[in-house]
Amino acid sequence: MPDIKAQYRIILEGAGWVDRLGHGRLRLEGADVGVFLQALLSNDVTRVEPGHGVYATYLTPNGRMLADFEIVRRPDAWLLGLAAERARPIAERLDQSIFSEDVRVVDVTETLAEIVLVGGIATERLADALSMTSAELDTLGELGQRDYDEGFIARSGDAKLPMFTVVVPVARRGEVIARLEAAGVRSVSAALIETLRIDAGRPRFGADMTEETIPLEAGLLERAISTTKGCYVGQEIVIRILHRGGGRVVKRLVTLSFDEPQNGAPPSGTPLFDGGKNIGQLTSVSPSLTESHLIALGYVHRDLAEEGREVAIGDTDTRARVTGFAR
Repeated sequence: MPDIKAQYRIILEGAGWVDRLGHGRLRLEGADVGVFLQALLSNDVTRVEPGHGVYATYLTPNGRMLADFEIVRRPDAWLLGLAAERARPIAERLDQSIFSEDVRVVDVTETLAEIVLVGGIATERLADALSMTSAELDTLGELGQRDYDEGFIARSGDAKLPMFTVVVPVARRGEVIARLEAAGVRSVSAALIETLRIDAGRPRFGADMTEETIPLEAGLLERAISTTKGCYVGQEIVIRILHRGGGRVVKRLVTLSFDEPQNGAPPSGTPLFDGGKNIGQLTSVSPSLTESHLIALGYVHRDLAEEGREVAIGDTDTRARVTGFAR
């Protein structure tokens, strides 16, 4: 296992890069893409100008998640980032939803390389590597972009440290990495990026969210859901929970902290208990970046979803403390 703490110490005052594995990309082209997506997704895409982006979920009529998207609007197309295993089925589903709209859906997962850069001075190192100014990158909001050669750079919010994703054609990957390393950016592990995500409380589809998840359970209200836009698939369920149920869902995704049990770190899916009653489960687990304990994301019953609450982990004597909420 890579020494995550050692890598974190390096990037804390520097920067590291890693290939963004397990990520897919769909390219949507045509004059009607904005209107098409507006009718399907949970967030308001009509306000997204070229060079900007928005996060959204794609739901079933029953309000369960089919996928979540990092949407970036490019001058000539819209790119939807999603879990790689969902790219093909979602591309097919979107294609089947096209009637008379001028929209074309292409899975470009295999043709694009994505390189994540993160660290205390990631902005400065990235600017040096790609011949930009730090100011050009500093002003970017999450999913905001700057053009780079045949691709672009997008700001990410999946870490507490500055984080960016460089998206280029696969043929340009080696050149970008060479530039980053020449600027002093170190190669780091995917495990570190995963730990940074968990530490930031960011859920990932396939780990913390599945096709049974209601986005409100995963803490996505502020980031992924517009409460003022017109109709979209699954809206009725979301609005019913917000307006009639006061936003109360059965379970909430929370961040947790606990000492490592004697038999090692518990795997995802390990049940959580309160007073002997099963009240949830762990979904993502990792060593802490700075301490000797473990950190995790997990679902707990809404009545126990409060900071400071302790719950028992599996059949161990270890108790986990709720430290916050996924976002």
